[in-house]
Amino acid sequence: MDVKISRLLFLLATACLLAIQGQQAHAQPTAELQWLKDRPPAQPTGVSWGVPWPEGAVQPDAEFELRTSAGRELPVQTWTTAYWPDGSVKWSGLATVADSESTGPLTLSVVEEEQDPEDAGPSDNRVTVEERSKDLRVRTGRLEAYLPLSGADLIDSLVVDGRTVAGSAHLVSIHQSGPGEDVLNPPAREKRISRIDSVSIEQDGPIRAVVRYDGVHQAVDGDGEWLPFTVRLYFYAGRTPIKMVHSFTYDGRQEQDFVKGLGVQFDVPMREQVHNRHVRFTGKEDGLWAEPVKPLESRQQIRYQDENVYPDQERGTAVPNVEAFSAPMQGLINDLADWNSYKLVQDSPDGFTIEKRTNPESAWISAGAGTRASGLAFVGDVSGGLGVGLKNFWQTYPSHLEINDAAKDTARLNLWMWSPEEQAMDLRHYDTEAHGLRASYEDVQEGFSIAHGIARTHTITLFPSGEVDSHEEYTEKADLSQEPPLLTASPEHLHSADVFGIWSLPDRSSPGKRWIENKLDAAIDLYQKEIKQRRWYGFWDYGDVMHSYDDVRNTWRYDVGGYAWANSELVPDMWLWYSYLRTGREDIFRMAEAMTRHTGEVDVYHRGRFEDLGSRHNVIHWGDGAKEARISQSALRRFYYYLTTDERTGDLMEMVRDTEESYNRLDPMRKAMPADEYPTDAPARLRVGPDWLALAGNWMTAWERTGDPKYREKIKNGFDSIHEMKYGLFSGPGVLGFEPETGRLVNDTGQPDAHHTSHLVMIMGGAEVAFELLDLIDHDGFREDFLQYGRLYSMPEDASDRRPSDGTLGNGNFKSWHARLTAYAAVQLDEPQLAERAWADLLGDPGLQRPETRFQTQSISGPATLHPMEVSPWTSTNETAQWSLNAIQVLELIGDQMPNDHPLWNEE
Repeated sequence: MDVKISRLLFLLATACLLAIQGQQAHAQPTAELQWLKDRPPAQPTGVSWGVPWPEGAVQPDAEFELRTSAGRELPVQTWTTAYWPDGSVKWSGLATVADSESTGPLTLSVVEEEQDPEDAGPSDNRVTVEERSKDLRVRTGRLEAYLPLSGADLIDSLVVDGRTVAGSAHLVSIHQSGPGEDVLNPPAREKRISRIDSVSIEQDGPIRAVVRYDGVHQAVDGDGEWLPFTVRLYFYAGRTPIKMVHSFTYDGRQEQDFVKGLGVQFDVPMREQVHNRHVRFTGKEDGLWAEPVKPLESRQQIRYQDENVYPDQERGTAVPNVEAFSAPMQGLINDLADWNSYKLVQDSPDGFTIEKRTNPESAWISAGAGTRASGLAFVGDVSGGLGVGLKNFWQTYPSHLEINDAAKDTARLNLWMWSPEEQAMDLRHYDTEAHGLRASYEDVQEGFSIAHGIARTHTITLFPSGEVDSHEEYTEKADLSQEPPLLTASPEHLHSADVFGIWSLPDRSSPGKRWIENKLDAAIDLYQKEIKQRRWYGFWDYGDVMHSYDDVRNTWRYDVGGYAWANSELVPDMWLWYSYLRTGREDIFRMAEAMTRHTGEVDVYHRGRFEDLGSRHNVIHWGDGAKEARISQSALRRFYYYLTTDERTGDLMEMVRDTEESYNRLDPMRKAMPADEYPTDAPARLRVGPDWLALAGNWMTAWERTGDPKYREKIKNGFDSIHEMKYGLFSGPGVLGFEPETGRLVNDTGQPDAHHTSHLVMIMGGAEVAFELLDLIDHDGFREDFLQYGRLYSMPEDASDRRPSDGTLGNGNFKSWHARLTAYAAVQLDEPQLAERAWADLLGDPGLQRPETRFQTQSISGPATLHPMEVSPWTSTNETAQWSLNAIQVLELIGDQMPNDHPLWNEE
């Protein structure tokens, strides 16, 4: 080849390479997004979600651009929900408005040019919040909402296209003095409604606005008050629907303060004649119950200009006023019944009824029935009205939709989260006697089995409209309220951003990996079946799962102390979230979401004596005497918060960031290792795990959310103190002294050389928190201690690779639950022998279940069980959660060192 030509080709190649490198150097970070349900919303909808970024990739002042697969740009609003140690953005919160044309994959990109945050297009595509003397005026374009700053009403009116379609709205509860079991002597009842104590604007546009209310339920007649609440209202640019997130805390005395009803009441103005008014209830899936308040169904057909008007009326089309009909037709119309009241009551997970009546002096008549209603009701006329939908309507029974005064000037629409038609909430403990650890695996203590301080959150969607929608649109709205659309980053993006510590993406490239992936899928499938067939639903129960199985009665041990509800024991929450992160599966997300809503609210105290702490597993969620930070820890909530930007979950993490102060008043080891036998000069006592590591997770979350260095310093202080102890994470007799103000631990509760090996240290979220902290904070001492713990925990005393300095440390039980620690040490120390042991522990250690039967099911039917079921008699939630987490993490750490041949690989 000619030298000149060769030189020219070299220069051209070099230029191309430099150009590519230049483009890469200036390339802006991007994230590919998909709809959680694999399809965009059927109706234009506001959406909020979170996206993570690798450390250093995105700065806090970055602007974003969002485009659909077709290249259409969508408006976007952004805020930062977490920071990396270098100050760059770890998680972005985002909001947009999407429609059926917003197909995925969507692309979120950082843009170089600075954009005006108020530049969201024309004024009808922006949401604004105006604070006035007595109210807030929120305008989204078509919708104007007037929100009072004081009083009982959270909403004064909703105006769509210049017409008021909904009036005032307030919370309502019914207080009952006693259980009400004596039907001949019913207890006193009192209606209490919302009283606003504070209002705050958390976001004010341009795409999304959030208004927060805090208050209590105040007696209508009298001084009684109870049930503190937080309600958030969410508005999106150009949209009329409003999301309402309702949280309340029970603050009564459970033996005498019973909740007979809990709901929200909306007033709806009715301007049209009665026959042009309509009621809608959504049924199962896409079913709909649709009727006019005065159905024009007559023995003699009612006609206008020789046309039967009834079919149009039933569809919600305006029918001429009575005066426009002929005199005979007017007589027929006026002689038909006006149906004034309606109700749909879901009193079990398998059944609802619909009834209606003409007036309070007349009987309710049956109007329909079904199994699982999707929980949306509408009342209005052809000029407008209001629909409301309750998420998880049938799952959180007893729920109830009720419409009254539909034939009057103002209809009342009640959404009952607890139906007043059912027995009042009974929050008492399941027995008046305590049952001990030996018999029932529970730790009941006098005065500790209390409900005072527990909470529950519901999501409601309001659909104000200027007309009666088509039947199909109501079922679409029900779907939007039941499963709100969510954008999600792909598992690959989440993994590459290096968030949530160590976890693997699915890989079926070898027989061994395929076996593990199949087992992970089987575990999810098993619990999905159990939730359905055991009917693990209900106001206080939905989202939780049971702890242990009873293979004699062919049921879970729902009535045996600490073997009943799991209450985050061994972090099934994390199992579900890591399973979602790696797969992106919607069904797993919904399971994890429901569990997070439950465990963060019901199993945790939000005020009172045990505020900031959670309750150990029990027959009654709040029944056990062990009140600990491991149940309330932020590490269990971070997934949902960062993926969805849910402000309520943010509240829960904010609440516990200083939980260490509770250790000054409640010693977690007061019974197991009494302070008079294991004294300390420190202000408090705790264990490294699960106690201190749960606190460290709280501090880590507070640090990444706020950047406040005091939380990092508490973690570092703890690291320092652990490393100062002779045996690191093995140090102490099982309990240590603790300084809440500094975060330091003190080894003064036993002999200086005391050490122990406890399986509790790492299996309740401790390992996951430690993995993240080791990447976030450079601390050679704690890294050394953690590697020592990982290397020795499962090491037999006679292992050939034991060092003289190891002494008798380690040789702990439940080895399969600690395989990830051994695998981590194998990678960090480059010791293949540890990797071999990690795989042996994961695959061979019997734990609570034989490897060959793990998650296998069998069919039972007939008199052996209540109804035919698929069961796994060898299952426990502890084993399922911990084995699955270890499998996910070991695959990431030493998947390339998996045994090529193993008897289990031939099992399937």
